[in-house]
Amino acid sequence: MLTKSEEEIMYLLWDLNEPLTSSEIVARSVNKTWKKSYINLLINSLLKKEMIKVVGVKQMTKNYARTFLPTMTKDAYAVKQITDRPNYTQDDIPELFSELIEQINEERIIDKLAEMLEERRQVIKNG
Repeated sequence: MLTKSEEEIMYLLWDLNEPLTSSEIVARSVNKTWKKSYINLLINSLLKKEMIKVVGVKQMTKNYARTFLPTMTKDAYAVKQITDRPNYTQDDIPELFSELIEQINEERIIDKLAEMLEERRQVIKNG
């Protein structure tokens, strides 16, 4: 699981959808007064947790800085939060799915879900 500060960095990276350096993360994190050393700790933690990856380097004034992107989507992270819970099993999925589909108000989304379920059924059936 991520800390609140790590999640804030992840949501920034997900929302902007572009590689950022640690300095750019600080600059774009409005309402935060993170120090450079703290950002570096957070980035190292996110790298260790394999939530972000280094995708390049960018020249920043006289120095070069690594740029980072997420390794998973925010939807995949939401699922990971559920599946990483203690005692989680696949038997939990129908109830979780039920909670999500209760929020649907458009037939096209129901149709898309039915299509996805049928595709998954075929994959499992054909092994």
